Amino acid sequence: MQDMMKKYYEEVKNFKLDVPEKFSFPLDVFDRWNDKIALIWTDGNELKKFSFSDLTRLSSKLAGGFKKLGINKGDTVLILLPNKPEWWVIVLAVMRINAVAIPGTTLLTAKDIEYRLKAANIKAVISDSENASKIEEAVNKHGKDVILINIDNQQGWHKYEELLKNEAFLGEKTFSNDPAFIFFTSGTTGLPKMVLHTQVSYPLAHIITGKFWLDLKPGEIHWNISDTGWAKAAWSSFFGPWNMGTTVFTYYRKGKFSPSLIVETLKKYEINTICGPPTAYRMIVKELPLEELKFKTVRHFVAAGEPLNPEIINLWKDATGEYIYNGYGQTETVNTLAMFRFIPMKPGATGFPTPGYEIDITDDEGNPLPPNTEGNIAIKINPQRPVGLFQEYIGDKLEMAAAFRGDWYFTRDRGYKDEDGYFWFVGREDDVIISAGYRIGPFEVESALIKHPAVKEAAVVASPDEVRGEVVKAFVVLTQDYEPSEPLVKDIQEFVKKETAPYKYPRKIEFVDELPKTISGKIKRKELKLKEFGKLK
Repeated sequence: MQDMMKKYYEEVKNFKLDVPEKFSFPLDVFDRWNDKIALIWTDGNELKKFSFSDLTRLSSKLAGGFKKLGINKGDTVLILLPNKPEWWVIVLAVMRINAVAIPGTTLLTAKDIEYRLKAANIKAVISDSENASKIEEAVNKHGKDVILINIDNQQGWHKYEELLKNEAFLGEKTFSNDPAFIFFTSGTTGLPKMVLHTQVSYPLAHIITGKFWLDLKPGEIHWNISDTGWAKAAWSSFFGPWNMGTTVFTYYRKGKFSPSLIVETLKKYEINTICGPPTAYRMIVKELPLEELKFKTVRHFVAAGEPLNPEIINLWKDATGEYIYNGYGQTETVNTLAMFRFIPMKPGATGFPTPGYEIDITDDEGNPLPPNTEGNIAIKINPQRPVGLFQEYIGDKLEMAAAFRGDWYFTRDRGYKDEDGYFWFVGREDDVIISAGYRIGPFEVESALIKHPAVKEAAVVASPDEVRGEVVKAFVVLTQDYEPSEPLVKDIQEFVKKETAPYKYPRKIEFVDELPKTISGKIKRKELKLKEFGKLK
């Protein structure tokens, strides 16, 4: 263990991101990879490959088209597309003209889009015909002129293919602290916050994500199972891989991925590394025979979005010979905590701080706490602010004041460090359950639940109780061999009491057919909690 940790501390000591005065990700990073394969796209039938040179040519022509339409530096561009090749071309083109890209999931409603149009003063929207009607509805209600660009032949919109006929514009460098991306992210209250990233806080700093946690190599192929509308796509489908000269693999499919499709894809294509949501790994282990999990080319598995349970990590290791490595970060950051291949594995742990970050567990005043004490996961911003930290919540002084206090950025996530210095995730600040004075993190209870043979998936939230204030409630999806029953409830409860501290067991269990999730597979605990407290119908 000492030899492995020595390598970690050497990496931390020696790593430094040199931030130039001016920077352009397309010019300084992307275009330099030339004829290596940048993107492999498939829908299961058709297969397309694009070199870095191909995407340079396409995105520079599109950038010229944008400029002809009057989209210029600093203008905000909302991009609503599924994972089709055009998405990668468009994001590169937006960066070439130093406009501000705003990725959005295609699940957004007309109301969601209208809010974004107003909040971010959006100059242009780029989408496809499938999403055109709700965008038009939002623009009409917005009442201001917006440039509309469609990758299909949508009537009344500017056509993507026509814009590609313009003279190429490769781009120009701009100041490193100029805006580059805005991500809308849900807070604990009210409307989504606007997270602003600079030209370097994502484009350059995701070297940290790609090099250390994803362990990417030039010429290898990386698959990230994520929708293009989420920040995770920027992490692992764009900046992480392309900083390292790694090929991005993407699979376009409407609806949810099935466990069998993920396994088939890993066997069919020569994928070397994969980033998936914990839900995907859990479903694969619970639904498919473990002897099927043999992959000739995959050497590295990582999980993101929320921690993966130790039970699943150990079963995966037994089946494949490889561990799954947890990683942690936010829309506001690049990868900040992770299990790396060069540190001893502790299944279920979030890991150690990534190089470039100083992180600790603190109380609400920013005082570091002793080992095995739950507190705030906090990032040190003084005397050195990490490069991979967002610039601001646009127009939200209250959120800024809550997040930045003294020498720290408070993530609003809870965790603890063990005696060896490993970080462990407890839960989102508003997900932690307080029952009769006890603080209970949902992740630990879910990890115990998933060990029961009847439990395929579980989500744990607070539920109101007259005596205890709140109690632990578990929403459970059963494996195919079990049916809901009162004896099964009792059996699961007794099982959890033996797996963790007895006061943490779920006093309420509700069997459900499926759990509410984001398109990227993250469980929507907030939605379940609001229903429990009667605040969401």
